[in-house]
Amino acid sequence: KAETPAAANSLLRMIHLLMRHAVDLGWRGDDPTRDVRKVRHKSAGFKTWEEHHIEAFTDLHKPGTRAHLALSLLLYTGQRRSDVVRMGRQHIRNGVLSIVQQKTGQDVHVPLHPELKAAIDSLPFDNLTFLVTAHGKPFSPAGFTNWFRDVAREAGLPDGLSPHGLRKATCRRLAEAGCTPHEIMAISGHRSLAEVTRYTVEAGR
Repeated sequence: KAETPAAANSLLRMIHLLMRHAVDLGWRGDDPTRDVRKVRHKSAGFKTWEEHHIEAFTDLHKPGTRAHLALSLLLYTGQRRSDVVRMGRQHIRNGVLSIVQQKTGQDVHVPLHPELKAAIDSLPFDNLTFLVTAHGKPFSPAGFTNWFRDVAREAGLPDGLSPHGLRKATCRRLAEAGCTPHEIMAISGHRSLAEVTRYTVEAGR
């Protein structure tokens, strides 16, 4: 797996856990992965959605579609997929969407963008979450990502654009609108200025 270093390191980590468990059970006397080093590589992280990507997506997936709703939730809240798939009317009060981030436990409050409000107002009231599968069930984070990548491909977008890339696009847009790093952090829930700087570097350039 040398050509895919992230996958190689993930596989090594899983085998290492398995071998440690085998040693604990007495099935092996040693962990053969103990001295195996990870593959060194630099990653640019998730690709940020640019404006022409967003435009191409919305040209195909019009307001009222599930795909457009998904993009609106990601783009106008700046939250991770694990939080977007949990969002429902119970999270909205007085025009503000409030949610405790699943990954960090951070409490964030995001004013509803008019386009997102319009999309939510058109939804039925009988679902616990805004986004549901074709069978009417809430998405799992992984299932949502797989589905969202499919609808992005339908719009002719290149591979590599993920839901997380829209979180980065939100931060970029906020920076381009003149928001300070602390204002961006209040929306995104990031805990350090370094993280926000990394997400908004394209706007600075």
